Amino acid sequence: MPLTHPGTPDARGPARYLWWLVVRQPWRVLRGAFFGTVWMVGLTLPPYLTSRAVDDGLRAHDARALIWWTAAIVGVGVANALLGMMRHRTMTFIRMDASFRTVRAVVRHATRLGAALPRRLSTGEVIAVGSTDVNRIAMVLTFVGPGVGSVIAYVVVAILLFNVSALLAAIVLLGVPGMVLLVAPLLRRLQRVETEYREQQGTLTALAGDVVSGLRVLSGIGGKDLFTERYRQRSAALRDEGYRVGAVASWIQACAVGAPALFLAAVIWLGARTAAAGDISVGQLIAVYGYVAMLAGPVYFFVETSYDLTRGLVAARRVTTILNITPDVTEPDTATPAPTGPADLHDPATGLTVPAGSLTVIAADDPAEALALADRLARLVDSDVTWGGAPLAGMPLDELRRRVVVADNDAYLFAGSVRDTLVAARDHDAAEVAAAVHTAAADDVIEALPDGLDTAVGNQIRTLSGGQRQRLRLARAVLTGADALILVEPTSAVDSHTESVIAGRLRAARAGRTTVVVSTSPLFLDLADTVAHLHDGRVTTGDHESLLRTDPAYHALVDRRTGDDQPAEAGR
Repeated sequence: MPLTHPGTPDARGPARYLWWLVVRQPWRVLRGAFFGTVWMVGLTLPPYLTSRAVDDGLRAHDARALIWWTAAIVGVGVANALLGMMRHRTMTFIRMDASFRTVRAVVRHATRLGAALPRRLSTGEVIAVGSTDVNRIAMVLTFVGPGVGSVIAYVVVAILLFNVSALLAAIVLLGVPGMVLLVAPLLRRLQRVETEYREQQGTLTALAGDVVSGLRVLSGIGGKDLFTERYRQRSAALRDEGYRVGAVASWIQACAVGAPALFLAAVIWLGARTAAAGDISVGQLIAVYGYVAMLAGPVYFFVETSYDLTRGLVAARRVTTILNITPDVTEPDTATPAPTGPADLHDPATGLTVPAGSLTVIAADDPAEALALADRLARLVDSDVTWGGAPLAGMPLDELRRRVVVADNDAYLFAGSVRDTLVAARDHDAAEVAAAVHTAAADDVIEALPDGLDTAVGNQIRTLSGGQRQRLRLARAVLTGADALILVEPTSAVDSHTESVIAGRLRAARAGRTTVVVSTSPLFLDLADTVAHLHDGRVTTGDHESLLRTDPAYHALVDRRTGDDQPAEAGR
């Protein structure tokens, strides 16, 4: 059953996080430990039963005893097979629960962080958590099933061997921990190289995403080869680091397989000498062989669990890094009511006042300053911005996120139908969706799709051009019906004719509601009720024509976009 709520993760450290995954499913973990233990201990019965069949049946020439002991071996084999299936089934559920719980915890926290996440962590780091770390964390939980069973089976075998030979029991008691300790230095080295590899992997993933998303722009300015070469160099470095990880991992795997084989040979050799000396029977020698051969399983699990734990701690550390990021904004202790109707937005830092119900276009010399201003107006960061004269920082976040919306060109387009991608709430009817699509001049985009709005698309809809995706993002933003809609360069990827259509339709569709557009396009500037020129952290407001005449910096900014000559009046 899908998790409705993953719980509150313990992010105080990677080990604590792994333990939290265990205690979140106690009954399933107990079942896994039970089946793992009974199955592992059950593997010690065939050697014992075989020894009795040899001593009581074959050597005693007792056919009846031989048949009974043989039947017991078959019965135990069938029972162990059933127990093995139950163990595997239970452990699969445990690992899946850990995977889904980690994904839900990370996604919920990422949603809570909002704009703070990309400021603190690269996209590659977040992607690598979902593609790699989740599986490694899940594998660690194997220790609660076969891991626990291996420990108990090890003790049981030692007791059984003690009844046969105290010397053999002592060798097993000391030899098995020795084999596990043999790989301890390798595990410490693995943790170091795995951590380095994981960090480089996240960086390279982020670089790949940047190159792919900006491929057209890079090709246009001739930078594709430069970024491709940089990616090639970092990819080669990651490959070399992967070889180092693989070298350490291969030695660990070799120890996991080779050490038990050598140990088995040594114990059997000693057991054979003991049998030749008459200290144990032939049946007991067979039992010793079976017991020690069976120990190969627990030893392998010990080494594998140590290996998985080392990799899992590295992965869990990445997860806890995300979970420990704090949001840039939090719910106020005492909420201030938001305005019940249209109200002015005011940013004291720049002096900008956005009149209620108007179209305001912000033209910024520095795009980073415009983005920071948009974040403040929507309270994506804490500031002194007011809405209707009341501090934005004191208003409930849920209401702000519903009524003040920022839409930019990085907004994600999810897989599913196009309708699901556009519709933010389930109460929009077909007419509202069609109107939003029309406002964004995306009618032709929808008509070109095989099934229109019901066409299934993948993440980010890579089959569409950048301009088509941008128009769909704009339609989704319009469909929110936000009281204050802040659009960041909403037409940067479309031609001038389409941009002109969008500007006119957007103004008409948003009449009476506050709309802020960050753009230097004259097509928007001409239609704006208020133009705010953001220069050196402060704004100068007016209409487009008056600013062209009176603000030389504004004219220079627009001139870069249009290529017009600066009029003589601009210098007066």
